[in-house]
Amino acid sequence: MTDTPARQHHPVTALARSLPPWSLLAAGAVAGGLLGGTYGLVRTPEYTATSYVVAVPTAKSDTATALGFAQAYGRVAPQLAVLGDAQVWAGVPVKTLQDSVRTATSPDAPMVAVTATSSRPDLAADMANAVARALTRHAGDTEQSTHVELQQFARAVRPAEPSSATATVTGLVGASAGGLLGGLALLVRPRRAADPAGRAAAVPGPAVAADAHGQL
Repeated sequence: MTDTPARQHHPVTALARSLPPWSLLAAGAVAGGLLGGTYGLVRTPEYTATSYVVAVPTAKSDTATALGFAQAYGRVAPQLAVLGDAQVWAGVPVKTLQDSVRTATSPDAPMVAVTATSSRPDLAADMANAVARALTRHAGDTEQSTHVELQQFARAVRPAEPSSATATVTGLVGASAGGLLGGLALLVRPRRAADPAGRAAAVPGPAVAADAHGQL
């Protein structure tokens, strides 16, 4: 019986062994770049706008107190009591504000940043300004007891460019990821088979061996 069927390789395996090593890296980078660039083109862009409010101490307070209340107002801003008023001025449901608005404070400055994200640049600015306005109003209701006044520092303006990554950036990220996957595939690809003829190493004949022994 012949062993020819046992020596036949799967076409895909044979092709993988015949490809040069760099081909997997190149194929992965190209495929990842195409997928990443396509995602960046079809994805809806997002716009971000930020409004700033500052805590100002009154005559019966000091800067340290204002800094402490600024931290507190930053945590209060996403609460329903504030967003309930902000939804009227922003013209969106409270759930939209909860999902789209974030606040940030600084440990060194008595300031609160209110940031909103939306697929519409005008709506992003409106939501940020609405939450900042509502927060300022709530702080004014307790000014007699906190001795800290919250004032508008800078209004959010309509962003001119999206804050989300462009197609070029997503394409580069995809190409990097594809190249990495290609490198991993290169590590696990089948090794080239040994010499199918199975020829053994050449052994010198007796005459050659004798001559070599005589020269020692």
